[in-house]
Amino acid sequence: MPTFAETPVDAPRARDVLDAYVRERADGFAEQSRAYAPASPDPALFTPPAGVFLLVVDDEGADVGCGGIRRLADAAAGPRYEVKHLYLSPATRGRGWGARLLAELEQRALSLGAGELVLDTHHSLEAAAALYRRAGFVETSPFNDNPNASRWYAKLLTRPSADH
Repeated sequence: MPTFAETPVDAPRARDVLDAYVRERADGFAEQSRAYAPASPDPALFTPPAGVFLLVVDDEGADVGCGGIRRLADAAAGPRYEVKHLYLSPATRGRGWGARLLAELEQRALSLGAGELVLDTHHSLEAAAALYRRAGFVETSPFNDNPNASRWYAKLLTRPSADH
C-alpha cells in the first residue's frame, strides 16, 4: 500500500519525481509530433493553505509518484483548488494507487476549505480521464490556457455533515 508524504514541491525528492513525470509527458507528446511545454511549479502555491504537494511512497520507501493541489480564484462553489502533476511511475500503475492519491488530494482540499476541485489533462491520457470520471469529475469548459491540456474536469466537493 502506498503512503503519502507531504513535501515541498522544490525539495530534491519532489524534483526527481517531477523530472520523471516531465520526461514521460515529453516523450508521449513527441510520439504525437507535438512539443510538451513543462512549467516549474511555484513552491508558494503548493504550501498550505495555498496548496499541498504529496509524494507517493511504496512499501520499500521509494518515491514512485506525486500530485498536488493549488488554490485558484474562488468560484460559485467557494474556494477552488486545482489538481496538478498527478503522476505514478509506470511500474506502479494498475494497482489503484492513482485513485488513492486522487482521494487523498481531495481530502486535503476539503481540509483547506475547498468547495470545488478542477484539473486539466490531455486527450491522449485515456487512463487518466477514466480515473477522473470514476472519481466523480465531469468535463467542463476550459478554466486555464495550459498549452498541454485538451480536456478540463471539475468536481463539486461536499463536506461531511456533523451528524455522520
